[in-house]
Amino acid sequence: MVFKRLLGSLGVGGPTVDTVLDPGAALPGGALSGQVHLQGGNADFDIDHITVELVARVEAEHEDGESEGGVVFERFTVGGGFRLGEGEHRSVPFRVGLPWESPVTELYGQPLGIVLGVRTELAVAGAKDKGDLDPLAIGPLPVQEAILEALGQLGFGFRSADLELGHIGGTGQQLPFYQEIELTPAPQYAHRLNELELTFLAGPAGLEVVLEADKRGGLFTSGHDALTRFTVPHDATGDWNTLVDGWIRQLVEHRGSYATHAPYGHGDPYAGHGHDDDFGHGHDDHHGSHHRSGPGMGTAVAAGAAGLAVGVVGGMVAAEVVDEVGDFFEDEDEDEDEGEGEGED
Repeated sequence: MVFKRLLGSLGVGGPTVDTVLDPGAALPGGALSGQVHLQGGNADFDIDHITVELVARVEAEHEDGESEGGVVFERFTVGGGFRLGEGEHRSVPFRVGLPWESPVTELYGQPLGIVLGVRTELAVAGAKDKGDLDPLAIGPLPVQEAILEALGQLGFGFRSADLELGHIGGTGQQLPFYQEIELTPAPQYAHRLNELELTFLAGPAGLEVVLEADKRGGLFTSGHDALTRFTVPHDATGDWNTLVDGWIRQLVEHRGSYATHAPYGHGDPYAGHGHDDDFGHGHDDHHGSHHRSGPGMGTAVAAGAAGLAVGVVGGMVAAEVVDEVGDFFEDEDEDEDEGEGEGED
């Protein structure tokens, strides 16, 4: 991107800032690197600090319905404490660690519709201003990819993905939101499930996998949601199709009991421990009632990504998803500019 964002709080003639990320998708818990490019204004300026923020578009439920907005989920100071000369060009390299729970935005280069961005804040002579929001791409960890591959091979199809404000009770969740990947049921489970929802909560020691089923009702029973949770180490290998199918079977056969699996075993390197319960007992009060998303921008994923039976839904294509990501960031920037202007005399 070009140097298109003038630091408005410094007035005409102030420095400009642009952040360029290194090519390729980052990984949860991995490194994010790039360069912050500065261009001096019409005078010397003292750069107090340069801060990089990670921003996500998150959906929230409340009494009046649903809304969405930007949430800053990490901040890093990557430079500062120097004077930027008049008209000087300077690049500040950075390398920071992403949170382990960073949501996955793409599979094999195809966007899921999750909107993440990197925004740079420059503090100059006591004044602060934010630069452009640049899209951030995050791919799956190997164990996440293996689980998604297994679901695809079992016949589950991608429907949508979004970020939900709130916490999943009983988990080690750290971020103020969690990612839901919504899947259509495999043929062998179509009579039992309306939808399967998947959440990954990664950490240094491994991965928590939260599965929620929207279960169909029977002749004498009503449909309801059921939740189960499993843990998997990062170095797990083996027959993923059998493992994941076992998870699904436990979920659909749930009868309201509290189940516990053996800890990591000797014969099964990815055997985890977990529990399942009705959804009402699975999420804490920070989230409120469960949100059901309709088809959104996450429904546009090219066929074959991660083995899931996905395709173009609702007339969208991947390029349009990218356009919507850019539009969201531009709207966020405009809102901030308006807010700053309203506060001026």
